[in-house]
Amino acid sequence: MRAVLAALLFLLATAPPARAGAWTLPAGHWQSFSAATTSQASVSFASDGAATIPTRFKKTLLQNTFEYGLTNYLTLFVTPAYVVADVATGSSPLAHADNTSVEAGARAMLFSRFGKLSLQGSYKTAGAFDLSVSANHASGRQIELRLLYGTGFQIDGHDGFFDAQIAQHWIDYPRPNETPIDLSIGLWLTHNTMLMAQSFNIVSAGDAAPPYTYYRTHKFELSVVEKLSRHWSLQTGVFFSPAGQNALDEKGVSIVLWTQT
Repeated sequence: MRAVLAALLFLLATAPPARAGAWTLPAGHWQSFSAATTSQASVSFASDGAATIPTRFKKTLLQNTFEYGLTNYLTLFVTPAYVVADVATGSSPLAHADNTSVEAGARAMLFSRFGKLSLQGSYKTAGAFDLSVSANHASGRQIELRLLYGTGFQIDGHDGFFDAQIAQHWIDYPRPNETPIDLSIGLWLTHNTMLMAQSFNIVSAGDAAPPYTYYRTHKFELSVVEKLSRHWSLQTGVFFSPAGQNALDEKGVSIVLWTQT
């Protein structure tokens, strides 16, 4: 039974698209994040949280987030994505996914006196297996509301930042709704090199209907961001899943090209 439940959970969202956290862009400015992620898993976390279910999983995810500062306090964004993946858990047959999604929304600055607090909303439409979880070939939609807080700091003369986000996902029935919690911290070691650590967490609601079930996933990513020029930076990272429930024990690498004006 545990193997069957895990087979139904085709978790493809390793991390949210790279974005500027709680900060908004100046009016008339834009930036983009072009990301390529590849990952694999040989086991899945069972309903008791133990990584005991044999799994074959491989995935390639391509995303491009484009942001534009409509005003100093309102930033618009759109994220098209393309995913190719294969998975088999327990005795289930190999399933293949090859789909696209588009997410669009806006981020509004609420206040900026003690750090940056912003509110973000978006709408996502996706093909089969391109939301957080899919067990069939039905496409779906997702509405997100996200609260973001970010602040800068200094350590021994080195600039850094901290960003915390909590969101609610309302997803087409019978998929369960979700609560993501994301944490990021970065420190510029030199003028051109930043070390960044990120934690991405998703906990599903208890409103799942068959063939879906409750799940939670936790991922930790460590990245190096290298400034290539005034307008271009390259982020290279590795991530893994330290814990989970009815989810993949996923490991992978990601490369993100930042472009800013």
